Amino acid sequence: MAGTPQDADEWLEADGLGGFASGTASGLRTRRYHGLLLCALKPPQDRRLLVQGFVGWLETPNGRAELWPQAYGGGYFGPCDATVEHFSSEPWPTWRLRTSLGPVLEVELFVPHGRPAVALHFRLAEAWNEPVTLRVRPLLSGRDFHSLHRENSAFHFEAQRQGELLRFTPYPGAPAVQSLSNARFEAAPDWYRNFYYREEAERGLDATEDLATPGVLELNLEFEKRELWWLLQGEVAGALAVPIEGAAGFVQLLRRGELERRSQTPDVLERAAAAYVVKRGEGKSIIAGYPWFGDWGRDTFIALRGLCLARGDFETARAILCEWATLVSEGMLPNRFSDSAEEPPEYNSVDAALWFIVTAQELLDRGSPAAADRQKLEQAMLAIVRGYARGTRYGIAADADGLLTAGAPAVQLTWMDAKVGDWVVTPRRGKPVEIQALWVTALTYVSRLDGGFAELRERARVAFGERFWNAKRGMLFDVVDVDHVFSSVDTACRPNQIFAAGGLPITLLSPERAHAVVDAVERELYTPLGLRSLEPHHPDYRANYGGGVLERDGAYHQGTVWPWLIGPFVEAWVKTRGSTPAAKAEARERFVAPLRQHLSQAGLGHVSEIADASAPHTPRGCPFQAWSVGELLRLERVVLAE
Repeated sequence: MAGTPQDADEWLEADGLGGFASGTASGLRTRRYHGLLLCALKPPQDRRLLVQGFVGWLETPNGRAELWPQAYGGGYFGPCDATVEHFSSEPWPTWRLRTSLGPVLEVELFVPHGRPAVALHFRLAEAWNEPVTLRVRPLLSGRDFHSLHRENSAFHFEAQRQGELLRFTPYPGAPAVQSLSNARFEAAPDWYRNFYYREEAERGLDATEDLATPGVLELNLEFEKRELWWLLQGEVAGALAVPIEGAAGFVQLLRRGELERRSQTPDVLERAAAAYVVKRGEGKSIIAGYPWFGDWGRDTFIALRGLCLARGDFETARAILCEWATLVSEGMLPNRFSDSAEEPPEYNSVDAALWFIVTAQELLDRGSPAAADRQKLEQAMLAIVRGYARGTRYGIAADADGLLTAGAPAVQLTWMDAKVGDWVVTPRRGKPVEIQALWVTALTYVSRLDGGFAELRERARVAFGERFWNAKRGMLFDVVDVDHVFSSVDTACRPNQIFAAGGLPITLLSPERAHAVVDAVERELYTPLGLRSLEPHHPDYRANYGGGVLERDGAYHQGTVWPWLIGPFVEAWVKTRGSTPAAKAEARERFVAPLRQHLSQAGLGHVSEIADASAPHTPRGCPFQAWSVGELLRLERVVLAE
């Protein structure tokens, strides 16, 4: 992705361990999560932001030119004497800066896969006949990545030096920062105060912080002769060794290796997929979204279908699913893990375990796992259905009609899970439509392992057909037996019905009804960036996602567009049109092309979490979202494949 840099366009470099570097194309840090070196101490948890960025400048006989924009509280912007002539995120973030003094500087940044580190390279992009000195001050904190840093007397500025390697330990017990470069280092401890993060302010959150700088890296640049090579690495468990000499050669070696690795996956979307797969224990998991999400059960299993299975990466899919299979508890799988490795996982989702079954079955059908892994997955599938059938947490249980009921006060169990204090925005207690589609699908698969579930499956299937059809509107109810009151229904048009109309491998409707549902969803909910979460004329509809926590969460599933839903929608759309080559070609042009265009905005090379319900459907939320990327990949590689 290349072009004129914008503060709203963001880049991401992930290390495969839960850590990452991120920022904007303009170079301005607008989020508390933007930084150069963010490491997971216990992958993918306990993430710390060790190095936020740097203050850099060039000096010539004609003066000094500040290189990078900085925003401070009170609306003050620090001086910046460089213009970004060009920015590209491919194969990694690269800036071409023209300074007011004349010299043109190229800066590139990449994260070596599997290493909690970031590498930077500074060089003169054009010949210059006068002396040019580059000076860079790294900005450090060592904080939890959700928090903010304040000036304090406990910060340790001292550097341990060994050859070209510097080691900074900001706080006792905190991970050290290893800095390897071919530049001179001069200790000059100082605080830079009151950095301002616009995106945090717009979200109604604290938006300023202070950062510490231990000193200055200095190098006299020469065109095609002398360049700055700089590696920053977190000193965390499992980190690979860093040499104490030969910085330039070592970073160049990392660069060549990373360039070779990325060249093997030329498609930008496929390469984006690797950013979300991370190490967890002896296995792997999926980060739901950058920069602030961890690994979530529901998101993992949905995203996995595109990120791994659609790409034929069955080994990664196996490692992820087998790791999660060990976590079944009373038929449930965790909804999410805390950012702290010391806290237990949260079992508060009705659909995470059902999505596990859908995804595990897809692996079993396509990936030919070893017998031991097959048994592990099948036993987990059986444990889930048995737990749900007899009843588990939060009122989750098979009802007399065979359908799955779920819901308890002050608890959000479906994917529409926004909650502010005790306010559950979309409680959906009772029998939500997509939960029944998942439930019948799970029963279908598990009946092959235990025939005793066949009767329950048939009972649920028949009850669904009898109870969910809204003849008046020609679509499905979103919830029946609302709040566990028999025969009460929610008539709102939401996207959840698409899963019963062909958005899952098993369709629960007749062809005529499936077609009617797909048409209704397209008419009321479709946008170029995905499906709205609620029809526009509903009284609870919110056209835009913004404001403080209360306003944002109140809009999260009340109209806000979700790109990941384009996957089940297009799958159902194509099925209702016979899955013909003509239908697939039309779907690619109408529904996939707009999302491909989205790859060049917001999270560059990725797909956003959400967007405004109203035009122009401005991207919001996480700019890098796993299931959004995964579902687009699944459409291209599986659903719409020739």
